Formats: sequence, C-alpha cells, structure tokens
Amino acid sequence: MLAYLIRNSKYKIQQMPIIHKLIEIETEPKIHIHHITPQIQDFIASTSIKNGQVLIFSQHTTTALSINENEVRLLEDIKVFLQKIAPESDSYLHNDLHLRDVPEDEPINAHSHLMAMMLTTSEIIPIVDGKLALGTWQSVLFFELDGPRKRTVFVQISGE
Repeated sequence: MLAYLIRNSKYKIQQMPIIHKLIEIETEPKIHIHHITPQIQDFIASTSIKNGQVLIFSQHTTTALSINENEVRLLEDIKVFLQKIAPESDSYLHNDLHLRDVPEDEPINAHSHLMAMMLTTSEIIPIVDGKLALGTWQSVLFFELDGPRKRTVFVQISGE
C-alpha cells in the first residue's frame, strides 16, 4: 500500500542526507569531562545541512555523554557525585579478573561501568539554521570514566 501511495502521490518524496564522522579524544586519567560542543558545531558547519538533527553516540562502555552546563566548579561537583555513586574502592565482582578470561592489560574498572550506567551513551539534538538548538547554558559533555585512553564519539547528522 505504501509503495502505491508513493508512486501515485503528487508530492515528491525527498531523501535527507545522512553524514557521519568520528571525533577522537585522547583522555586524561580517571574521570575527566570534555566539552565537545565546538567539534560538533564545526562538523555541522562543514556540511550543507541547515535543519535536522544530530546524533552523538559514545562507543565505549566506560564513557558517557550528557547535556549540561560547562562550568568548572559544576564539573568538579559532577565528578564527586559520580565517585559517591560508585566508589573505586568498593568491592565488585567484575573486578575479580582471575575469575574471568580477560586481556593482560584489563583494568579494574567496575566502578567506571556503573558510573556510565547513571549517564547515557547518546544524545539527539535538533539543528536549526545550521546550529545546535541548545539552550543558553547547555553544552555537550563527554565523560571519560576510566582514562587515560584513546576514545571515539560517533556523530551523525541528518537533515536538509
């Protein structure tokens, strides 16, 4: 039925382009919060898309994303809050490396996985007039919870 409607419609269906890239981030030790709004906005500006949406997706189980204020003292408060939720010093089954088949360089990082679960792995933000439709104090923040490491964030833009 849908195919019939498409063939016989007086309206032309237009496909929106979908463009993606990876943002690479060299992280610092332990918990570190990176402001990645400028990289995302630069990517949008490099395309012809003026209106649509951007998907930002963290590709790791011990990293996360959030939209919040990029203010130094708040970022420190967030780190303290996350450490209270999942203290590194607590005992976790995941950290019993001798009971699991793991690579030689496997870190003891159950606390990092648990912190990541309290945040999110992706965000979708509208694009309006070629810019992120963020509020005045909103920024896209990437959370490293088990650094230092080389990390990637997948960014996908769709629109017109």
